[in-house]
Order: sequence, then structure tokens, then C-alpha cells
Amino acid sequence: MSIKLSESSVICLSNKSISCNLDDEVVILGLDDGLYYGLDSVGAFVWDLIKEPVAVGEILENISNEYEDVPNTFKKDLMIFLDELLEKGLIEVRE
Repeated sequence: MSIKLSESSVICLSNKSISCNLDDEVVILGLDDGLYYGLDSVGAFVWDLIKEPVAVGEILENISNEYEDVPNTFKKDLMIFLDELLEKGLIEVRE
């Protein structure tokens, strides 16, 4: 059964990955699939926020405060990004 994320969902990194920062990017190794994933500066900003449990709405607010020109599609784009991380087991939802 898949989990539907919302702004009130609290998420954090799972223990199924390790990551390192490279300049303003992040490289992640998924321990379940053995694959490497790369995040650009915005993805790295989000990754840093979810090192501790945080609500999706707080992530949206932090991004709006950090970046001046947030596109109208950003909420949708963020939800897709988080869904992909969840599907790959790189993040988890906390109750």
C-alpha cells in the first residue's frame, strides 16, 4: 500500500541510505538497491531539512523563504520528488 504525502506529513531520512555533500550538491547511496543518486542544490537543501523529522509544509515554507523565484509548480514538483524518495526507501513517514 502506497503512502499519500500531504503538507502535514512528517518525513525524515531513512536508515537505508548514506549521503555526502559535494559543494552544493548531495550524493546518496541507496543501501537497498545499491544505486547512487545525485541531488542539485535545491534537492540538497531539502535533503538537509529532512535529516530531522519535519512536516512537508515546513519544507515548502523554508524553500519559499530561501529562494526568491519559486515557480508556481514548486509544490507539485516537491511532492513528486518526495514521493520518489519515499518509493526508493530513502525517506520515511513518521506518525
